[in-house]
Amino acid sequence: MGEFQFYNTGYEALASGLLSASIAQFIKVITYLCTHKKINFKIFTTTGGMPSSHTAGVIALSTSVALIQGLDSLLFAVSLGFSLVIMQDAAGLRRAAGKTAATLNRLVDEFVQKNQEVKPYAALKELLGHTPLEVFCGMLLGIFIPFVVHNFNSIVAYLS
Repeated sequence: MGEFQFYNTGYEALASGLLSASIAQFIKVITYLCTHKKINFKIFTTTGGMPSSHTAGVIALSTSVALIQGLDSLLFAVSLGFSLVIMQDAAGLRRAAGKTAATLNRLVDEFVQKNQEVKPYAALKELLGHTPLEVFCGMLLGIFIPFVVHNFNSIVAYLS
């Protein structure tokens, strides 16, 4: 059995995707802390918000494939196509579902206020999708992180 190979392999691509998505989620926690002056670790497991961690993860995967296999590879074409579907879903379908949930929550609140005998209910989650800016910022993060991961040895050598 040979020596473990990280660079220029699927391990590098997977690490870039997971790291990018994790950093995006961490940024959401920091943003929440700055705006609400309290820590909410539930943000790590929620969807929506700035930046899009789904976008960051899939674009990082595609960027890693481009760095390793090349822009003209079939694998890059497939991963980029997959990434574009995820990005469109984040800014389109899931955002529309979030707006629908917000409208339903408002209507149910109005109904409950008028009809006090109605039982309590659980509000629908409204923050499901992303604005185009949140998707764009996730894309930038997803492009940047794989370059850092791919060039890690060079960066460490340069800083030493």
